[in-house]
Amino acid sequence: MSRSDAHVLILGAGHAGGTVAALLRQYGFEGSITLVGQEPIAPYHRPPLSKAWLKDGSDTASLALKPLEFYAGHGIDFRPGVRAERLARQARAVTLSTGEVLTYDFLIIATGARAIKLPVEGSDLAGLLELRTAADARLLRAAIGPGLRLAVIGGGYIGLEVAASGRALGAEVVVIEREPRLLARVACPELSAFFLDYHRKQGVSFELGATVVGFEGRDGRVTGVKLDDGRTIACDAALIGVGATPNDEIAADAGLDTARGVVVDLEARTTDPAIFAIGDVARRPMPLYDRMFRMESVPNALEQAKQAASAIVGRAAPPSEAPWQWSDQYDLKLQIAGYAFDVDRVLLRGDPATAKFALFHLKGDQIQSVEAVNSPQDFMAGKQLIASRKTVDLDKLGDPSVAMKEVAA
Repeated sequence: MSRSDAHVLILGAGHAGGTVAALLRQYGFEGSITLVGQEPIAPYHRPPLSKAWLKDGSDTASLALKPLEFYAGHGIDFRPGVRAERLARQARAVTLSTGEVLTYDFLIIATGARAIKLPVEGSDLAGLLELRTAADARLLRAAIGPGLRLAVIGGGYIGLEVAASGRALGAEVVVIEREPRLLARVACPELSAFFLDYHRKQGVSFELGATVVGFEGRDGRVTGVKLDDGRTIACDAALIGVGATPNDEIAADAGLDTARGVVVDLEARTTDPAIFAIGDVARRPMPLYDRMFRMESVPNALEQAKQAASAIVGRAAPPSEAPWQWSDQYDLKLQIAGYAFDVDRVLLRGDPATAKFALFHLKGDQIQSVEAVNSPQDFMAGKQLIASRKTVDLDKLGDPSVAMKEVAA
């Protein structure tokens, strides 16, 4: 089989799926490409859904990765509003929700993740929202404004971004978090305390160490969030942002190796050499940290799209990257590189009172992760040092008067 005769079938038209389709053409793939997407619109940028787009409410066309005509113009058969239902690996075939069966030479699973739901009383009430898609964002945008009270369940990055956007739109916002601090799973206590204080100054109220046990409603619509201490927090709408679970069922049902995500190698290839998995659905190697991990970020989706496209066309593998992500809240830009695995100390550079500082997570004299608030120089230098595994002079690292380019030992 020549590459010009091959058919690549991509399941999922999110950031990962849309990007790998474009990269295959950019890398010279001449075969046929089919891109199947469950949503009714073309692949788009998701991060603005909780940030700028939520506040300005522009149309979804502004979010598009590529204009719709790009796909037909590059010989990509884009199928919106269609879901993949069954994978038959021996036949190399996928059955779609339309009943159509598509065969493939290479399959790329880019089905993403879905919001975790709370299995509690009242969870079927109107006004209970999530935020994974543009349609979700439109519903959320309609639910926040002056005089409206929004309850945000989950004090992670998405929850805090929505809280900031809600305040910018004039809504009253309360964040309900089960753990005793914000960002408990993803950030150090120092950063949690900073964001708690900053949000409170913007008028957000918090219920920490509080578990949601149900929802109250009237006429089928939510009016309150019931907590485990017996209190009810009044609201006009509630955003449930307690995490996501990968859409890996089609892979698991077909016998592929899964472990809360489709297990892949550094080419984004699964245990079946004809099948790849990329983006939020993939559990991938992290050589920097000697472990497997599932990442939910745009940079990861882009990196894995490059890996899969390169492997399919026979191109040299792209250089490995240090993982990174970001969060915008009010006038704060938080940039994070790496993950705080196996760290033995956290070093502060700068002053949180100025809202410009960085927290470096260290294993010995190597940087494992950096969390930088309004400090792009610290982020960029930290990201490079994470990737290079260079040791650093800790005294210099902790002294903001020393330029980051002088920090590396």
